Amino acid sequence: MNIRKVAVIGAGVMGAGIAAHIANAGIPVYLLDIAPKNAENRNTIAEAAIAKLLKAEPAPFMHKNNARLVTPGNIEDHLERLKDVDWVIEAVIENPAIKQELYRKLDNICRPDTLISSNTSTLPLKLLTRDMPDSFKQRFIITHFFNPPRYMRLLELVAGSQARPELVAAVSHFADTHLGKDSVTCKDTPGFIGNRIGIYWLQYGLLEAIKLGLSVEQADAVMSAPFGIPKTGIFGLLDLVGLDLIPHILGGMERALPKEDAFHQVNILPPLVQTMIADGYTGRKGKGGFYRLHDTGGKRVKESISLQTGEYQPSEKFALPTVPKTQDELRTFLLGDETICRYAWQVLSNTLAYSASLIPEIADDTVAVDTAMRLGYNWKYGPFELLDRIGVAWFVDRLIAENRDVPPLLASRHSLYKVDSGKRWFADLSGNYRPVRRTHGILMLADIKLQAPAVLANPSASLWDIGDGVACLEFHSKMNTLDMDSLALVRQSVGKVKTDFSALIIHNDADNFSAGANLTLLVQAIKTQDWPAVEQLIKQGQQSYRTLKYAPFPVVAAPSGLALGGGCEILLHCDAIQAHAELYVGLVEVGVGLVPGWGGCKEYLRRRLEFARRPGGPMPAIAQAFETIGMAKVSKSAAEAKEMLFLSTTDGITMNKDRLLADAKAKALKLTQDYAPPNPGIYHLPGASAKAAMDIAINNLKLAGKITNYDVEISQQLANVLSGGLCDITEPLDEDDLLNLELDAFLHLVKQPGTLARLEHLFKTGRPLRN
Repeated sequence: MNIRKVAVIGAGVMGAGIAAHIANAGIPVYLLDIAPKNAENRNTIAEAAIAKLLKAEPAPFMHKNNARLVTPGNIEDHLERLKDVDWVIEAVIENPAIKQELYRKLDNICRPDTLISSNTSTLPLKLLTRDMPDSFKQRFIITHFFNPPRYMRLLELVAGSQARPELVAAVSHFADTHLGKDSVTCKDTPGFIGNRIGIYWLQYGLLEAIKLGLSVEQADAVMSAPFGIPKTGIFGLLDLVGLDLIPHILGGMERALPKEDAFHQVNILPPLVQTMIADGYTGRKGKGGFYRLHDTGGKRVKESISLQTGEYQPSEKFALPTVPKTQDELRTFLLGDETICRYAWQVLSNTLAYSASLIPEIADDTVAVDTAMRLGYNWKYGPFELLDRIGVAWFVDRLIAENRDVPPLLASRHSLYKVDSGKRWFADLSGNYRPVRRTHGILMLADIKLQAPAVLANPSASLWDIGDGVACLEFHSKMNTLDMDSLALVRQSVGKVKTDFSALIIHNDADNFSAGANLTLLVQAIKTQDWPAVEQLIKQGQQSYRTLKYAPFPVVAAPSGLALGGGCEILLHCDAIQAHAELYVGLVEVGVGLVPGWGGCKEYLRRRLEFARRPGGPMPAIAQAFETIGMAKVSKSAAEAKEMLFLSTTDGITMNKDRLLADAKAKALKLTQDYAPPNPGIYHLPGASAKAAMDIAINNLKLAGKITNYDVEISQQLANVLSGGLCDITEPLDEDDLLNLELDAFLHLVKQPGTLARLEHLFKTGRPLRN
């Protein structure tokens, strides 16, 4: 079964978001909702939803043009359109009667081979299909997307015993390859996996923080960094979810779960939360929640609510003196007498024990549960991976010491995962280990690392053999920032691949490809006025990237997440790019008072000059490069990166991040056939006349109050690089000339007080300074 057209019924937040993401995959989709009574425009709900999607942040569409693939309509007039769709997703109100009435209509209209699914997050499949014909049950499943659908990678699948396997396989494959989802098969139980455990954890964290008298900042800090949970922690996430949804979720759990289930111990809505909901403090979508932004004296001040008094006060950041990382440090922390330590143990131990007690009720194995919590709640480690980090035997001993029940899964005290023969294994309920299997077509650097040591390595980067004559260069410093060690391994890798491999990929499994150069080194050099060290850093970067560009083998970058500054520059020097769909790339150096110095100006200008559809003459290309670099524009997706020419028309985009390395490897192997390095670039630039035109534009922006005094200084240096300096258009420049212009501009700006002020402000606040 091929899915070529989809319909989503229900244009609320989730339904509209699902439709947008299906459009991101290039698939036409109908978005239908009810036709309001007496409305002149009977499609107004769906049309308003699409308009809202186009304005929303973070953006549901990967490119605004994707909205053209979404056709609005209404249920009363347009259900007949569904005769030609392959998959219908129901996302209407959580009312079984309303859903079943719709299902009966769909069953009569849709083709027999059309898959019908529900996005319900609370209602069991057996309730939704009660009294429905067998023919319907054979083509009906639950497909639970997480919000926001574009960004959350988890898709929970619930299929009944009568569901046709080929339909389930088709939607799972489509979700994987087209939507970038990891599909996890769940049992037909309340809350499935993610929300059964996630809501229990949130509720326990909320109630325990109130009980122990913690602030929301303390609770969030304690639950995040030590255990690999996002910075939102408990209360930031509750604000994001929406406090007004919690009573409905708790009510559904209360009705659906058996009386002996431990969830009922936390199924309490505190008076504080009831009052907040009644007063409109429902989280980010309301007037605020546990956190809010409040206008005080003309300034927006972040405030937090006291869990004891219900009064708001200025939010005070809380940080642990030291963040426990090793197993011994985690145990010591959880054994501590301090209130925050007791809080961490109570919330974590109860959540982990509850999770273990739910196998095999909610899923067949620990891998499914860990995957669901990593991808649905953005935990770095799933609950069973966390148990291994702490130590299963130690955890069980403490449960026994506290006279608490030990879940059968943990009774053996053995680790829940192990590595053997270069593979990862998980323990089942019988205590036997079974291999963790990857879907066909997935290649992960994490798996490669289990099989053999790195070919080359230093503290900032490593080179790995990923098979078939292809090597992979990985950056692994903090945020994968680039330093002298990173650059050294780039050059060493080129030498090694030249003799032992046929192609090179630059990739890592981390959230971000690279946040750019390590600015700490630069600040140290500026403060000591060690200008030769700065010059050496720039020249090393230029040399390293040039070595990549003219290597005698293909170099393919496989980036995801942030690729900023120097991280963007390395992409611009590769033969090809296979990007994850969520790529946020840009030359952002002006934000810290600098210009790109590792060949970024040179390479981005070349792309603009060689763009087939650009207007005649060099000036339009120069102006576009000046605008993109000078405004530090960053793509909001790989699709936007193509439009901005950070990616070329032949570069590829992979929707599922787990498939990125395999796709890049295939691209690299294809390029090895008759490979030849690119010809050196030649630049015909206007010089002084282009610089004068850009100076006029800079002055106009300054007069209009759109740029600051120091923005003028930076822009003038950038304009000098892009115009070619003092050249004449009849005298072509080579790459060395452009690199020298970049170096001169960088060395000039790095000596200015305004640049140091921007750098120091960024380190102090995490935000750019406009000086």
